[in-house]
Amino acid sequence: MNKRILNLMVIAGVTLGSVACKNDKSNEVATGEAREAAAATEEAVTYKIDTTASTIEWRGTKPTGEHKGTINIQSGDISATTDEVTSGKVTIDMNSIKVTDEGMADKDRASLENHLKGTVEGKETDFFNVEKFPTATFEITGITEENGQKMLQGNLTLKDETKNIQFPVDTDIEDDELTLESETFTINRTNWKVNYGSKSVFDNLGDNFISDDMELTIKVKATK
Repeated sequence: MNKRILNLMVIAGVTLGSVACKNDKSNEVATGEAREAAAATEEAVTYKIDTTASTIEWRGTKPTGEHKGTINIQSGDISATTDEVTSGKVTIDMNSIKVTDEGMADKDRASLENHLKGTVEGKETDFFNVEKFPTATFEITGITEENGQKMLQGNLTLKDETKNIQFPVDTDIEDDELTLESETFTINRTNWKVNYGSKSVFDNLGDNFISDDMELTIKVKATK
């Protein structure tokens, strides 16, 4: 192969890799200290989350590829006026972690799910350690609007670590039904001490690391 062409291919590869890394960071949410939970107003109506029609989608990446899947919402309520969400709390079932990669062998899928849950002996603390921390929670602390986009703030508790985050959402509030969908956003998992394979925590990992960013998309349906 012509040396000049080879050099151009290398430069293009590095450039595309750099752009991809930047794009991965573009939707990362800021993380702050826990805040006081929002209280429902007198005119607010409470909607119970339909757990069969609601879910959290996740995606994680590493140099050799990616994994994606879902986590179920166990229970929760959201209070809202006719115009906006005012308060609410969601409980997340960490035992429900699923891997949905296409083409993955069932044995490999089960192995990865068990590792993420922490049900593998000796690897309980690598990720979410569901025996000790079977649930996670998200409690709304407020909602604002930035450049015409609604931003939902709340305390996310994972493994007994609570941090306040905010992310963009679209809501549709009707008489008997409420839907809330987030745009896809990322959190830095190490803020909740999910450190396994993180090159920002461990040295000498080379290319055997997992990105600190965990991508999330939340879809909630609730009824009176």
